Amino acid sequence: MTLRDLANLALSRIFAPPCVACGHPIPQPLDGAVCEACWSRVVPFTPPLCANCGIPLASWRAAEHMALCCARCHRNPGVLDRQAAVGPYEGVLRDVLHALKYDGRRSVAPMLSVRMRSAGRDLFEAVSLAVPVPLHRRRQWRRGFNQADLLAVGLGLPTSRLLRRVRATPPQVTLPAAARRHNVRDAFRLSIDEARRITGRADTRLDGLVLMLVDDVATTGATLEACARVLKEAGADEVRAVTAARVVSAPRR
Repeated sequence: MTLRDLANLALSRIFAPPCVACGHPIPQPLDGAVCEACWSRVVPFTPPLCANCGIPLASWRAAEHMALCCARCHRNPGVLDRQAAVGPYEGVLRDVLHALKYDGRRSVAPMLSVRMRSAGRDLFEAVSLAVPVPLHRRRQWRRGFNQADLLAVGLGLPTSRLLRRVRATPPQVTLPAAARRHNVRDAFRLSIDEARRITGRADTRLDGLVLMLVDDVATTGATLEACARVLKEAGADEVRAVTAARVVSAPRR
């Protein structure tokens, strides 16, 4: 038995820390705040998936008919080039994300990042930088951290805070779908100093860069689209996105 095994055994017996998802004592507390059984219950998205937004399509027949894009992406492709998420925003995955965002359980972030990297493995080729979606400074001050920063660090890419949130907005999840795009309109700006640091030039053009936006949850994708628009206007060649979860009501035909 290794020293780590002994430490896990001692911590589990003395403190009996509960899993943030199921509430049962965690046998290996040093491995994070979620037990292995709950991690195994995270339901990932499986093909066929929309080639644009990454959510499930109804069937392979629907995928062939729609050329691997959902109906909404056919109508309005948006500015994001490709997206991926681990799974739907429900069950264990939702519990884990709530623990991260609202209970400050930062130890769950590395394992989420591993799953995000796996879910978006086809998107990581040629990516220059991971760009976390920023919080407004007041919200980040109250929370003490930005969960997107933690998730981005665990992806194994160079990370850059190329975006600033210049307008405080209500959480997207509290708003009806029709109001979400308006809510985040003009909420983000390019960080001039960071852009100059990344490019090594006095101008702020991002020409030639392939960027990966990172966030915890996508609801309608309006926040990611607003961020991508700023980066594309600054000249980024491609802007992709990966999140831990995505809100999905039903497979899109």
